[in-house]
Amino acid sequence: MHRLRKPYLLFLGDVQDKLTAKTAFGLKDWCADDVVGEWSLPGCSITLGLERLSPAAAAQRGAGSIIVGIAPTGGKLPPHWIAELKAAADAGLDVVSGLHTRLTSFPELVQAAARRGVRLIDVRHSDAAFGAASGRKRGGKRVLTVGTDCALGKKYTALALAKNLRSRGITATFRATGQTGIMICGEGIAIDAVIADFLAGAAEQLSPDNAADHWDVIEGQGSLFHPAYAGVTLGLLHGSQPDAIVLCHDPQRRTIDEYPDFPLPALQVVIDDYLRAGRLTNAAIRCVGLSINSSSLSDADCSAYFARLTAELGLPVCDPVRTGVDALAEALLAP
Repeated sequence: MHRLRKPYLLFLGDVQDKLTAKTAFGLKDWCADDVVGEWSLPGCSITLGLERLSPAAAAQRGAGSIIVGIAPTGGKLPPHWIAELKAAADAGLDVVSGLHTRLTSFPELVQAAARRGVRLIDVRHSDAAFGAASGRKRGGKRVLTVGTDCALGKKYTALALAKNLRSRGITATFRATGQTGIMICGEGIAIDAVIADFLAGAAEQLSPDNAADHWDVIEGQGSLFHPAYAGVTLGLLHGSQPDAIVLCHDPQRRTIDEYPDFPLPALQVVIDDYLRAGRLTNAAIRCVGLSINSSSLSDADCSAYFARLTAELGLPVCDPVRTGVDALAEALLAP
């Protein structure tokens, strides 16, 4: 894993929705002290509420890197963004991307980086070699965040839960499996860029043997119900061998985002299917609660919804932003 030069300038391109800009929002929320501002192209309808700085102005403020702050379906870097990234390199900033498209595939960007002696860093790609999973039971404890869909709070939940556990004196490590998590904590494996046969093996390597009382809090990816990304989710689930899962959900979703022909199952069905799949590598797997992205609900509607889910599922329900994750931590640590 490359060591990234901070602070960051967050680049939003010309995106039109918050979900696509989730990388930028994640960095703003979880490492705000490492961010100097934001930059975007004309026509961009999303803002992080940060000071707008050009790459040259950000460099004058001491920025070390420009971060491509988007995570679109398919992970492609739009070619018409290259001029701005080239300008950032010319200003002396490292260019950092978590997309599938490699920055080095654009000759003009490579030339600009070489001219100024800056780096092009693709955090999604690794030169590390991963083998097939062993299935061997490892020491330590593990909890994995899983979801009904993509982009609804798995990373936020894992970060909040790891922080909460540490505040209780529990040794806990956040294990990043996506580009934003890696940018936040500085290490991890972009699990969706691993060859399919080695997904579970990479997940084993991500959460190695540890002390009996140590918790790995593993960031989930994709969804078992996603027509494109279910394979990534299953490989991560099997390799992680989680002792517990936390189900993440957005109550406004009725179908998989961008896949209207794929309705979301009932939450009890989702939990049962995750547990059934997880028992392949950990027969004792359990669900300890739900993490809800309740940003679209009023306070009254949120309270009523949480109460209904608790009554129906018999599990604690929280929102890591709105309510915190005390209930999840207590359920996880309960004997």
